[in-house]
Amino acid sequence: MLENRCINNDHLIYNSFLFSQENMDRLKDLMIDEELAKDSYLFNEGDKSDSLYFIKDGAVKLTRVTDDGKDLTLYYYQTGDIFGDFGDTPTLYQTYSAIATCDCKIGVLNRRDLEIAIWQNSDLGIDFINWVSHMNRFTQLKLRDLMFFGKLGALASTLIRIANTFGQEKENAIYIYEKFTNHELASMIGATRETVNRMLSQLKKDDIIHYENGKLVILDIGYLRQICHCEGCPRHICRL
Repeated sequence: MLENRCINNDHLIYNSFLFSQENMDRLKDLMIDEELAKDSYLFNEGDKSDSLYFIKDGAVKLTRVTDDGKDLTLYYYQTGDIFGDFGDTPTLYQTYSAIATCDCKIGVLNRRDLEIAIWQNSDLGIDFINWVSHMNRFTQLKLRDLMFFGKLGALASTLIRIANTFGQEKENAIYIYEKFTNHELASMIGATRETVNRMLSQLKKDDIIHYENGKLVILDIGYLRQICHCEGCPRHICRL
């Protein structure tokens, strides 16, 4: 399962590509390395947010508990991703908990150090603005898909994002090379496992998906796109 091992594939999409190599080198020079064991918390919801995080090796998921007690997992970040809440006030607090899905090496970027680097290098500031804009759009579209098109639309959107992130196209189908449990899918859309079971069973009955060796195969991604009113966003936006 995704939560039990690191993701290691050259085709995965990451968000640090928005920074030039020169600026990534500048950021790496500022980072303090932190080792994180599998299932450990990098931070908890409510902790003070004064850093950004770069995954040098490993994978991290961001989760929170809803008011009705459901676990909601909105983000999976992997090697090459930069993430973190970084607002306009030093008293900003984390809105999620970050949990390592495997042993990780994390580069921690202190807010003050980053501010000085941006002040000294205007091109780094431009790259940072691009990264913030990208993350805002990424979040807005994901929340839209979860909120506006019902549970089936949320599931369809999530399956498309999984296909873009972990899929391989072959013989007019998309084979997902990572295994996702129904419980994991339920936590991504804020639904119960029973609800996800019913929706997946119907999609399988309608020949939209099927399973091979316990892994998902998407037979008709066009149908899924219709359900969630897909706008055809690029893969670096439409990812898990």
